[in-house]
Amino acid sequence: MNQIFGVCNLSLIPLRAAASDKSEMISQLLFGDNFEVLEMTEKWTRIITSYDQYEGWIDSKQFVETDLASFNALNYLQNILRPFVYHPVKNIKANEVLNLVAGSNLPAYNDGVFVINATKYSIGKEAVIHPVLDTFKDEIENVAKLYLHTPYLWGGRSVFGIDCSGFTQMVFKQFGIRIQRDAWQQALQGFPVDFLQETKPGDLAFFDNEEGRIIHVGIMLDNEHIIHASGRVKIDKIDTTGIYSEELKRYTHQLRIIKRFKN
Repeated sequence: MNQIFGVCNLSLIPLRAAASDKSEMISQLLFGDNFEVLEMTEKWTRIITSYDQYEGWIDSKQFVETDLASFNALNYLQNILRPFVYHPVKNIKANEVLNLVAGSNLPAYNDGVFVINATKYSIGKEAVIHPVLDTFKDEIENVAKLYLHTPYLWGGRSVFGIDCSGFTQMVFKQFGIRIQRDAWQQALQGFPVDFLQETKPGDLAFFDNEEGRIIHVGIMLDNEHIIHASGRVKIDKIDTTGIYSEELKRYTHQLRIIKRFKN
């Protein structure tokens, strides 16, 4: 099969572990997410995402093919939608509205208009940001809190449902920090923080199970509080043992390591 590239042109689509509607959703693609096609059938397409090199299956009707030049252009830092519940955009030619979620990529964006292949979309300029790393220190807490009370959803990456590593990935994307999809992969990135008392807002804390496998991640707000997705996105206390839930009156996660991604 010749090399084929694609881009998601819908708001939010499931990325599944296998080629079946019954297969578990392991992640999601947002509008503007690009990928390489590895295998294609009439109904299902196996892909590897450009953003985090994640493999899975998507419905063959839920994307459009694109050329190599457009695919490569999308690999660079793009304009994205700022954190909010959703943003209405308009397909200019069809005069139809599409609601997009925070973190969606806006290909070839210029002055309120963006393009996928020959399809042009318009959006209010106030909804668009160009991720800037310099704002991380001052804005990380505010961005993370915009996801508060989002329900936990395995494989989710939006305010309508998100998992622990999807939460950290999407928050960091708002600052142009690219981290991998799963918690254990994210734990291999960044720089270690030796002591909990030395943590800064935006450090990631990772938690393991009895077998020593990384199973959870959250964002430190200070050295006593963490925001994470567990049941819902919420703020809990943390100490050297791990996360303590005031609701449950017990520790829920065992602290393994803390990593820093922005000095």
